[in-house]
Amino acid sequence: MKLKTIINLGPAFVLFTTLFTVWEIFVQTSQISNQLLPSPIVIMQAFFRNWNIILPHVQQTLIETLIGIFTAIVIGITTAVLLDTSSWVKRAVYPILVTSQTIPIIALAPLLLIWLGFDIWSKVVVVTLFCYFPITIAMSDGFSRIDKEFINLFKTMNASYIDTMRLLKFPSALPAFFSGLKIAVTYSITGAMVGEYVGAEKGLGVFIQTAANAYAISLVFATIFVTTLLSMLLFILVSILEKMLLPWKEK
Repeated sequence: MKLKTIINLGPAFVLFTTLFTVWEIFVQTSQISNQLLPSPIVIMQAFFRNWNIILPHVQQTLIETLIGIFTAIVIGITTAVLLDTSSWVKRAVYPILVTSQTIPIIALAPLLLIWLGFDIWSKVVVVTLFCYFPITIAMSDGFSRIDKEFINLFKTMNASYIDTMRLLKFPSALPAFFSGLKIAVTYSITGAMVGEYVGAEKGLGVFIQTAANAYAISLVFATIFVTTLLSMLLFILVSILEKMLLPWKEK
């Protein structure tokens, strides 16, 4: 591991370690029941003791999440390109996109369950709805920030719109796209769990609901831990992909 990476991650590691230590000491000294607030050690014990039960739910949620993210990327980029084709289209559609975010997605989840059933697709749609907006807005913003002089240069060379998009606009908008994607993937696991919580046969949303109904608070916290870990993992993977595709960004 590079020294720079250790230096960058060091403060976060120290902070998390301190928080968990304070949490453990507080629970042990205050004699709070583990049924109300389990200590980090108890949570980790519950996690490893029930890992074989949790794993199938993790797999189900990950499948829904990855399909939803991919769908959001495809639809989001397509929407951003359409917004870029005409200022009239952007003025007409952009306010609708913003207004759509005032609708709570959790309120749509029961409707999606009725329309699409209990299988995977209702959850995929929920994930897509969670991820679509940040990807679309980030990509559209990336297109709009391109220097007009570069666009005019392509016009003087009689470049087609497809060539301009392929050689100039899309590469220039990639940093903004990855910024939006990193935000989207942190929402994605939560989106899948929202869909599962409303109605599903398997998934972390189902597992945490079952654990809560059984008053297995340590398992509830263990599921929260897994959810956080998965979200962080997706964020890290996107960051690695960004560095691979845009090595010049850090220079």
